[in-house]
Amino acid sequence: MIQVMSDRPVCVIVGAGEGLGRSLAARFASGGCDIALVSRTRSGSEAALEHARAANDAVDVQFFAADATRPVSVEDAMAKVADRMGAIEVLIYNARGDFIRCDPLDMTYAQLEEVFQVEVMGAFAAARSVLPAMRAKGRGTIMFSSATAAFRGSATHPLYAIGKFGLRALAQCLAKAHAGDGVHVVHMRLDCDLDVPVMRRLYDDPATLADTDGVAETYWWVHLQPPSAWSNEVELRPFSETWTI
Repeated sequence: MIQVMSDRPVCVIVGAGEGLGRSLAARFASGGCDIALVSRTRSGSEAALEHARAANDAVDVQFFAADATRPVSVEDAMAKVADRMGAIEVLIYNARGDFIRCDPLDMTYAQLEEVFQVEVMGAFAAARSVLPAMRAKGRGTIMFSSATAAFRGSATHPLYAIGKFGLRALAQCLAKAHAGDGVHVVHMRLDCDLDVPVMRRLYDDPATLADTDGVAETYWWVHLQPPSAWSNEVELRPFSETWTI
């Protein structure tokens, strides 16, 4: 049977859970993109699948399994997306390491290796998988979901900071190397706590949390930026957030 590709742009979201991943899937689907959701388990992406389809039932929404700690599995998933859905125009890397509290001297080698795998190696594997086709077409957007931890070390959460520092460096390197090829690479820095179920249970006033739909709207806006006015570093926070840098 011959598989017919649509002429819609394909957006891949790596790490599409019930929070920001769900909102990103819905926003890019409503913008007319076919959506490929990449996570370890389909159950973890079920909310994103449902919201993307509800946002636009005319687009194709598919799930692909991969583990961000295993770069080869990420590469395999990207290859399957391209084979089944067509060339990838937008990549959003939304996976992150665990937010573990510890003293810097208490970090283990295994923990350092794992955070590097998720934050840097997984992100690199995803980007390297899509960049050749983007360069050949002369266009494409790659966005890395990050945090203010990419700008400042931490006495209490060093693993998270180390991972995000590495992710920011990767984003800058790729942007400097490939902007001239027409590929827009962006480090999306969230200086906030997102409005997701676990954070609502921790906050007395959920209104101070960042609305994930609002955050996703900014990702969409960044994707639409003209090449003459690209951002590489984008910072987001709700009006109530105390600035940390």
